[in-house]
Amino acid sequence: MNTDTTPSHSTHDAEADDRNDNIKIWVNGEIVHKDDAKVSVYDSGFMLGDGMWEGMRLYDGEWAFFDEHMDRLFNSLKSVSIALDMGPQDIHKLLNDTAAANDMTTDAHCRLMITRGRKAKPFQHPALSKWGPTVVAIVEHSKPAESLLGRGIRLATVPQVRGLPMSQDAKYNSHSKLNCVIACLQAEQAGADEGLMLDPHGFVNTTNACNFFIVRRGEVWTSTGDYCMNGVTRQKVIDLCRANDIPVKEKNYSLYEAYGADEAFLTGTFGAQTPVAEIDGKPIGTQEGAGPMTLKIRALYKDLVAQDVAKQKGART
Repeated sequence: MNTDTTPSHSTHDAEADDRNDNIKIWVNGEIVHKDDAKVSVYDSGFMLGDGMWEGMRLYDGEWAFFDEHMDRLFNSLKSVSIALDMGPQDIHKLLNDTAAANDMTTDAHCRLMITRGRKAKPFQHPALSKWGPTVVAIVEHSKPAESLLGRGIRLATVPQVRGLPMSQDAKYNSHSKLNCVIACLQAEQAGADEGLMLDPHGFVNTTNACNFFIVRRGEVWTSTGDYCMNGVTRQKVIDLCRANDIPVKEKNYSLYEAYGADEAFLTGTFGAQTPVAEIDGKPIGTQEGAGPMTLKIRALYKDLVAQDVAKQKGART
């Protein structure tokens, strides 16, 4: 039985903000109070998890790395034959309209959800979604909790794996997240915060919610990318390392290397770079919270976000 009394948290823990009690949400062309934001029980997203989503953050009035998020979204929609009568600029406008309706300019996080839409009957066949996609944008006031940065995340290796592309490609940011939900449950039942998932060959891959990196002897390692979400933040970290002469490797490695890492961190749009405190009860590194390499990458990433925001503002003037 787990006897650890350390409070559990996740990579998506945010500081409490009462303003979120009355936010307005974009639902199929209307901006409505959250209490009135509803979709049909016949919706394919509710019924089957048939849809795609994106998480984006608002910094100083701009959606960071918007083009990269749209590239992933529209690639995913095309791959599963969801025909959306909107383009990236339409998405940009609805996000801005939703943020404006909530008086948000920064420290806000969006979950944009696009499903195949309402079905004529409660069955699986995609052709039963006869009325076009359902589009919802939830934008909340959202700042990562201080505990994420100070204490770090506890991971437990779980039996649930990220599967092969011909089962369900992990590159789909789909509504069908049961695989990751099961991994999260397994980790929590083992007394950890999140699950460290292996690939089908037993190599370290990703967590149930974020991409995973380790630091060993001055080098930054992450998985090959073959079995994990093609995270926008993940790629930005890899690019930053290459641009700043930090050795970075996308490679197969085992728990042996992960347990012996000098540092480990997670990447995601919400938390950017979140330190890992322990894996399977084994402390990672000698410091509390983020180590020196994680802090360096975090500073580089913060500068990159600022550059992207400035670039977007410049393009509109």
